[in-house]
Amino acid sequence: TETMPQKEIRDIETKIPETMPQKEIRDIETKIPELYAEQQKLQQFLNEKIPQRITQAKHTAWKSYLRHLEIKREIEIELSVLTRQCLNRRIDDVEPVRREVLAWQEFRNNKDSKVNWQFTTEDARIKLHRLYPTLED
Repeated sequence: TETMPQKEIRDIETKIPETMPQKEIRDIETKIPELYAEQQKLQQFLNEKIPQRITQAKHTAWKSYLRHLEIKREIEIELSVLTRQCLNRRIDDVEPVRREVLAWQEFRNNKDSKVNWQFTTEDARIKLHRLYPTLED
């Protein structure tokens, strides 16, 4: 255990009231190094654990953000498919639009359609190398 520097001990000793009994003073003096050691342990714990927790929180936030972007992209794709398959002509009234969209939605849900991601991360790194840097860069 690291001991408390002598200057700090003297500073603390000067702050002890002179009216205290000698036994209490000795008890306090014996506890000072222990308290200092505990303070050092706490500081070491904080230095090790806090950055880890911050890193974990950033990682979780980043994963959440990426998932949000993925969902947004899936919605954009579905709206594009809806526009091409269902709303690709002029419809004068709102009711036929509602009926057709509901029918299209039921068809898509029953078909269990999924997004076919063909643009992989590797492809993105090749085509958009300025936007998708690798760790070696």
